[in-house]
Amino acid sequence: MASGCKLLNGKTAVITGCNRGIGKAVLEAFADNGASVFACVRKENITFSKFIKSLSEKNSVHIFPVYFDAGNIDEIKSAIKHIVGFQHPVDILVNNAGIGYSALFQMSTVDKLKEVFDINFIAPFLITQYIAKLMVRQKSGSIINISSIAGIDGACGRSVYGSSKAALMCMTKVIAAELGGSGIRANCIAPGLTETEMISGMPEETISELIKNSSIKRIGQPSEVADIAVFLASDLSSFITGQVIRADGGVI
Repeated sequence: MASGCKLLNGKTAVITGCNRGIGKAVLEAFADNGASVFACVRKENITFSKFIKSLSEKNSVHIFPVYFDAGNIDEIKSAIKHIVGFQHPVDILVNNAGIGYSALFQMSTVDKLKEVFDINFIAPFLITQYIAKLMVRQKSGSIINISSIAGIDGACGRSVYGSSKAALMCMTKVIAAELGGSGIRANCIAPGLTETEMISGMPEETISELIKNSSIKRIGQPSEVADIAVFLASDLSSFITGQVIRADGGVI
């Protein structure tokens, strides 16, 4: 990207799960590209507060922290009311917050199924419903959902997690079809193996096998997913909607 080129200059985004991993990288990339952000995290902490203050000052943008538990519907509603209360246009929504889970199909419990779907699907579903109302009024908007290749490939042990991410991809395509006439685009990014806390519990042999089965032969970085989000949020992707973009290093 050329120096001084800010693809999101003057835009405002809502991003969930901003305190680490892909969400934090998206927040940083959006701020670097001139966007003001409602940065959603589960709870307040000093480290994150210092980070967004520094990021805001560095890029001369506004970053508003918003706190809620993605598994709590009442907290989601309260957070959205807080955002709406600013009476500021929302140009971009990035549904990133999520939790991982790995267990064989026969060992997966209903309680865990509900927990994963509450955070990985129901939360972004509700958040999108509320934010889309604002976008419809202004006749423009870009919705970006962070899914996973687990929702496409159906790997062993991923029946619950993969299903939640597949549901998110389906929702993305439906939103694109239903809201396209209102000037709203919706796309999905499906990362593969990425250097985040979510892979910290994976066995080394599993990670090695996944790297071996990729074309680029390495783990992806959160910043590489964030760059795709910047593109999808910007006017450079104005004719792209209803798509699922794999960011997996070319899994074979």
